[in-house]
Amino acid sequence: MLTKNKISEILSNVHFDSNKKDIISNGSVKNIVVFDKEIIIDLEILKPTLQAKNTIRRKIVDSLNDNIDFNIEVKINFILITEKEPTIYNSTKEVKNISNIIAISSGKGGVGKSTVTANLAVSLSKMGFKVGILDADIYGPSIPEMFDVSGQKPLAVDVDGKSKMKPIENYGVKILSIGFFTKIDQAVIWRGPMASKALNQMIFDADWGVLDFLLVDLPPGTGDIHLSIMQSLPISGAVVISTPQKIALNDARKGVSMFKKENINVPVLGIIENMAYFTPKELPENKYYLFGKEGAKNLSLDLRIPFLGEIPIIQSVREAADFGRPAAMQESTISEEIFKKVSKNMLSQLLIRNKELPETEIVKITTMSGCFSQK
Repeated sequence: MLTKNKISEILSNVHFDSNKKDIISNGSVKNIVVFDKEIIIDLEILKPTLQAKNTIRRKIVDSLNDNIDFNIEVKINFILITEKEPTIYNSTKEVKNISNIIAISSGKGGVGKSTVTANLAVSLSKMGFKVGILDADIYGPSIPEMFDVSGQKPLAVDVDGKSKMKPIENYGVKILSIGFFTKIDQAVIWRGPMASKALNQMIFDADWGVLDFLLVDLPPGTGDIHLSIMQSLPISGAVVISTPQKIALNDARKGVSMFKKENINVPVLGIIENMAYFTPKELPENKYYLFGKEGAKNLSLDLRIPFLGEIPIIQSVREAADFGRPAAMQESTISEEIFKKVSKNMLSQLLIRNKELPETEIVKITTMSGCFSQK
């Protein structure tokens, strides 16, 4: 009689060409089923060609026929091994003197990602934190314009015998952008590797000093720049910006999916809904949902990630960005309060996710923001 043990014993003499271990020892044979003279084998292999499958099948059938003295029927079920993608994000990396690096992302352009980034940076700075912005939107840098530093050039400074770029600073925020090195009407026509090289220089060939937060203003979408940033920097968390309409939400969903991929696995701190509604001065109690109501909030519930807040359409926010003075700078205004609230919500989520921060840092954030209690 045929038994499972007998079949295993025979197959322990079968080897794949590139493997020293037999197919039993290396775990390739996942299951053996015997029905009278019929043998069914579940065999796991990696990306087999048709020729490779036929070769393996022939080896197994020949080996069984050589050791069994009656006719048998052999069926082999090939199970494909799915290779894991190479890990892109490495949480063990460190950047000297920068405590937290937060990626600000959007699935599509035109949703106000850079405007939100600028105002979050100013809000954090007003709370007493040391803040920097890396404008990683290589093809459409707008941070210099929003901080009224267009046309300025970073100076070279000597740091431990090495020449490094000194970020431009305004409103308490340090800034580096490709916009400092190009003219306002000059298009940046670079392939991915060249853009990634420029970003790496702004990250590692710069004298950022000591920062509590470095906000990385990513380009819209998902692509080379995003992967380069994830490979280069230990991102503490990501924030996704979206407007409420369906088209923007579909792209925001893709952005969240990118950060959640197994080989990236960056914590998503939450979603911010920009251009949530419009309230005219003449009707302060009215809200007009021009792009749909609570789309990003519903998306956050669907994806089970935090909702950090909504930012309405406010004329002064647009004007402030155009004039190079972020709206969060304006004391005792609705804009300042909105961005302050969103910033605090973001910090709350960062505290929840960043369990590895030293206790002193947690206490520092708790004290200065005035809205947390130490766990």
